[in-house]
Amino acid sequence: MSTTNLFPDLTQRPPRSPRVRLGGYVLLPRILDKGRASVAGKIGEYRYGAKAMDRHFFNFVGIEPDALKDELAKGGSDLELLTWIQANAKSQRQPWEIAAWSEYHLRRVPDSDTETLTDFAEAVKKFNPGREDINTWFDLLDVDDHCTFGGKA
Repeated sequence: MSTTNLFPDLTQRPPRSPRVRLGGYVLLPRILDKGRASVAGKIGEYRYGAKAMDRHFFNFVGIEPDALKDELAKGGSDLELLTWIQANAKSQRQPWEIAAWSEYHLRRVPDSDTETLTDFAEAVKKFNPGREDINTWFDLLDVDDHCTFGGKA
């Protein structure tokens, strides 16, 4: 495997969509991309770890972002990293729990407080004020990734 594929350059392309799954977990392939890019110093404007949406995954499995980043630096494949996560998770999850957690995040909309709703609406408006189909956080991440690298909303 080339180091280009192993350590993606997120200044040149986005990480995988948050919808892509690994081991049943949404967000995980995206987190791996961002963590690998961080290791390589090529994360661009993306954020890895406990301050980004990544926090939901790390909280759910009970792994520290820095521990996963240390493992990513070893150059393992997605499958090897999934195996490591399963072995090191403080919260051992059943397949049905992973599926329910992933489905929740696939459909997760902004909280109903005014500030969050306003921030979300402003973010959508930044791309295209006429888009009424951007309703979930994953919708917003996907359109943001697309537009960041030259796409039109």
